[in-house]
Order: sequence, then C-alpha cells, then structure tokens
Amino acid sequence: MASDIVVRAATVDDVELLHRFSVDLATFEDEPDAVASTPQTLARDGFGKDPQFAALIAERAGKPVGFALYTFNYSVWTAARGIFVEDIWVAPEVRRGGVARALMAALAKECTAKGFKRIDLNVLDWNPARGFYERIGFKWIRTWLPYRLTGEALAVLAAGRSDAARKAGPASRST
Repeated sequence: MASDIVVRAATVDDVELLHRFSVDLATFEDEPDAVASTPQTLARDGFGKDPQFAALIAERAGKPVGFALYTFNYSVWTAARGIFVEDIWVAPEVRRGGVARALMAALAKECTAKGFKRIDLNVLDWNPARGFYERIGFKWIRTWLPYRLTGEALAVLAAGRSDAARKAGPASRST
C-alpha cells in the first residue's frame, strides 16, 4: 500500500545505504563494478561544505526500500533551475507498490516549492521503468541523444590535442 511509504531527505548517516543502493542499481544495469564512490566520498560530496548532490530515501514500515539521488541544473529556455535525477532505485521485492511514485512525487514537490521548472532523467532503453515514467508524465525527447565526454577523450580535449574524436565511441553509463 502506497500510503505506508515515507520519503525523507537523506542525511550523512545514510551514506552506507546510499552506497549499497547505488551498487544494487549498477548491478541491475549490468555494470556491477562501475560504482567508484564510497560511503566516504558520498559523505564528503553530498553532505559536506559544498554539497554536489541531494538524495531522498523511501521507507516502508521503517525499512529503507528505495532512493533517488539528484543534482540541480539550469535551463536558459525556462530561465529556471531544475532537478536532474542521477539515480533512482527501488528494491525488487517492493516494486509496483508505489515507492518510485512516492519518490518522484517528493521530487516534484521540491521542484515546484523552489520555483524550479522541470525534472530531467536518463533511462536505459531496455529498462521497463520507461513505461512508468511516461505514465506519470515524463516525455521521451526522441530528437535528443545523450552524449558524454570522459576519460582519455576528456583529457585529450582539455590538453588541446585533436585526436580525441578518433577514439570516441559509445560510452557506458559509468564512463
């Protein structure tokens, strides 16, 4: 029952849980070794002097069953900030029970309360959660493709060399 779900802001005391859920998500996405963060880096980066992300924890009967980790962005098109959902995860045994909806509703409330204009996220093309996102109002932007610059190509471009494009290819989520 969705009414027994409590969504709360994550605190520094949740970093072990955030890390475990992140590894669970990476495993689900077939990249079990992709998580480079540690509980220590999550404490530093999410709950230090200059937080780089925020997170919500969903609980049912006092037990953590999901999370959403997000950052903030800005759009010149809307002239407003927005939320970018970096990760959302719901434990398999409670899926289809309203946990993801509760997390997304909490994000929507934060977004509107702060005067932000939108929530963005990326989802793998094979992920069945795509249907859920569309049912709650997300629109697939069919004409946009995600691109990422990382690793050697990032270093090459930063150094002003021109050989980065020849080595570019499809990136995984973790690279």
